Amino acid sequence: MPLPEKTTVARKAPARTDRPFKGIALMLLSTVFLGTSDVTAKYLSSTLPAIEITWIRFVVFALIMLPSMLPGSPLFALQSKRPGLHVLRGSALLGSSLLFITGLSFLPIAEASATSFVAPLFVTALSIAFLGEKVGLRRWIATAVGLFGVFVILRPGTAAFHPAAFFPIFSALAWAGTLILTRKMSGGERPATIMAYSSIVGVVIVSALVPFVWVTPTWHDILFGLLIGVASTAGQWIVVLAFRYGDASVLAPFSYTQLVWVSILGFFVFGELPDGWTIAGAAFIVASGLYTAHRERIRRSQLLAVAGEPSPNA
Repeated sequence: MPLPEKTTVARKAPARTDRPFKGIALMLLSTVFLGTSDVTAKYLSSTLPAIEITWIRFVVFALIMLPSMLPGSPLFALQSKRPGLHVLRGSALLGSSLLFITGLSFLPIAEASATSFVAPLFVTALSIAFLGEKVGLRRWIATAVGLFGVFVILRPGTAAFHPAAFFPIFSALAWAGTLILTRKMSGGERPATIMAYSSIVGVVIVSALVPFVWVTPTWHDILFGLLIGVASTAGQWIVVLAFRYGDASVLAPFSYTQLVWVSILGFFVFGELPDGWTIAGAAFIVASGLYTAHRERIRRSQLLAVAGEPSPNA
């Protein structure tokens, strides 16, 4: 007996709507979960290798997404016309997570987080190749200012420089790729589809690596690993939802509030306070990101004006 038609037709992704305030609220909420995940990962890095922490994170991620992977389920989300982009996004997300957690093993949480926030600057560069955008002189200057902030934090050539600082930088590059790919798919793929494929790709890749570094976790480690997986999955899901209600240029600046959460949690959990160099460098990075977002909003308004459409932020 054939199944009813409604169970055999792929569910369509909901259309994007311009509701920037809802997108901003979601982005702010995501930083709470992502900040909690990062601080917990640093705490766990003292007993487990970064690859194993990442493996636990993605296993929990996949288990949470499991209902959406079961054929016949009303939540089934594996029907997609863009599997290649999903593999790329899942790989980029895994790379970002693994590189960042590795850096946390050596760096203060505030320093690693501040450095990783050059991601919006990488988005500017990657948007040229992947989104076909044109980047003007002002945005390139803003990007240069943000990179200067990175140099202020890292202070290469001095005794304060740690080679592990490159981990959050490359993590930011991978995260920028994740954001670009999320944006490319957000209008045509359901959030559950994006998340499900990312979890599958991450588990497959990191499961091939974890046997080489395996350390038997204690129940204490497992519980904190579960917290990392749940918090990071919730944060990622909320980010994907936020992109349905606002442009990256509008939402990205509010991701900087994660610096506040990790600094507060870092103080209470590790007794760490960001030094003056980290605060100064973070200020350059945040200012650069805010200006880049401002220029992007102006550019988008101009494009809508040329097209004869009202600006959603007017």
